[in-house]
Amino acid sequence: MGNICRSPSAEGVFRHLIEGEGLSSQFLVDSAGTHDYHIGGSPDPRAQSAALARGIDISMLVGRKVLPNDFLVFDYILVMDYDNLDDLISVRPDTATAVVDLLLNFTVEHYGRVVPDPYYGGVDGFDRVLDLIEKGSSSFLDSVQTRSRETKS
Repeated sequence: MGNICRSPSAEGVFRHLIEGEGLSSQFLVDSAGTHDYHIGGSPDPRAQSAALARGIDISMLVGRKVLPNDFLVFDYILVMDYDNLDDLISVRPDTATAVVDLLLNFTVEHYGRVVPDPYYGGVDGFDRVLDLIEKGSSSFLDSVQTRSRETKS
């Protein structure tokens, strides 16, 4: 919602994943919130700490709100929960080309489930969020790579 917990964590995890695979140049990765609560702000310190414990630095990320142009620039806009999914579908331009879906819909074991918002909970919630985001990000990358191979065939 505000782009300080889950979405910057997902951006950091996915960037880390594609860097490790040598695929950074093939992806445009960003994160944004559906609300303007924290525009210009840094990720939540607990999100930063949990990510850094996994070797992922998200401290330089800056909060922003989703823009109409995002639906044209990005191939996928992945969200963490149904509220954000509904918010984005309601503002999606008619000319949009981006696929808007739940991140965890790219997993088998968590299909249809949400990444819970850890903001009002304890530090453990941020670790759980990262676990889910890592699974979703890995499955998403596998899906994109499979589709790319099928398209080339």
